[in-house]
Amino acid sequence: MIPSDGEPVDLLLRRLAPQVVGVLTRRYGDFHDAEDAVQEALLAATLQWPAEGVPEHPRGWLIQVAGRRLIEQVRSEQARRRREDLVARRVPDDRQSAPAADSEDAAGRDDTLPLLFLCCHPVLSPTSAVALTLRSVAGLTTAEIAHAFLVPEATMGQRISRAKQRIRAAGATFRMPEREEWPTRLASVLQVLYLIFNEGYTTSAGPALLRVELSREAIRLTRAVHALLPEDSEVAGLLALMLLNDARRAARTGPDGELIPLDRQDRGRWDGTAVAEGVALITEALPRGPVGPYQVQAAISACHDEARTAAETDWPQILALYGVLERIAPGPVVTLNRAVATAMVHGPERGLALLASVDSDPRLAGHHRLYVARAHLLEMAGDRAGAVENYRAAAERTASLPERHYLTLRAARLAAPQ
Repeated sequence: MIPSDGEPVDLLLRRLAPQVVGVLTRRYGDFHDAEDAVQEALLAATLQWPAEGVPEHPRGWLIQVAGRRLIEQVRSEQARRRREDLVARRVPDDRQSAPAADSEDAAGRDDTLPLLFLCCHPVLSPTSAVALTLRSVAGLTTAEIAHAFLVPEATMGQRISRAKQRIRAAGATFRMPEREEWPTRLASVLQVLYLIFNEGYTTSAGPALLRVELSREAIRLTRAVHALLPEDSEVAGLLALMLLNDARRAARTGPDGELIPLDRQDRGRWDGTAVAEGVALITEALPRGPVGPYQVQAAISACHDEARTAAETDWPQILALYGVLERIAPGPVVTLNRAVATAMVHGPERGLALLASVDSDPRLAGHHRLYVARAHLLEMAGDRAGAVENYRAAAERTASLPERHYLTLRAARLAAPQ
């Protein structure tokens, strides 16, 4: 069903879910039970709204229904021991229809950002923070999240439950971090959003290359952070990076879902509006400083997206940017990418020599990306046998079926008699 304003019910619920969780967490002070109550309200909405119609004030409806669910939990025997004080302070008298804050909450106060910070609390591992953010902030169901990460729904449910329990045990409160907490807390939020986007952009395992709903949610949430922190250059950089990469989505796969590498994509299928927005964001953010890794990666993506053809790619500028990235955020993956850029500028031998410097790095041990890069550079150098060996090794090590198929086919073509 689609409401009169044109927004499908599932998207409306997904947009409103974090706002309602935020309202109840702020009002009652318990994220764990507030999140559970909202999930019940969302389920009720998915069952009732298609048959009875979307309420005039859907956010207020969800707040009211979820609030009732939460009050029922508070009043139950199981919850009473834990929340006697909470009941005395917060549960409205039976003669009252709703707490005094309902009118303000239903009117649209947005608690998405403090909720996002809560879900990305430092006590959580990145994996747990991603799962909890997808559930509580992005509005995905546990089943959808489990499917995205190829684990049973029960396993993902336990992971999310443990994450909420860890937040409760840490005594975390529903609030924006203090100014002195921003560097580390905002970094955690951006890392989680980046991980969600990457899992959607190139799925780590399974039959599909893309998980569009994950990349879209990451972009939506990053837009929300950017709207509230418009002067933060790294937030702008991350949003630009997502937009510039996602702009290529339509050209990254063929009719049967097969992978199409960047240099062979039909650039006419790229989303020009997203490219223009991403370029504008990073162009405005870079001079503000300080320059961070997301801004540099966005600048690299802009170099690719602004090239009319693969041959016109400004590889010298990309190489220089990877040099900057390696200085401010060193790591084996950055070196690997700089090796490829080096090969494009100075020849494959120079690139292979740089690639050898990360061969023994345990963080890349057995990673298929290392073998892909080496195979590509060996192919550039004319070492067909070496390239075939490394393409095959990469295919054996990736859990993504489209990547495996592409790498296996690339090896077979190179191995075929000329």
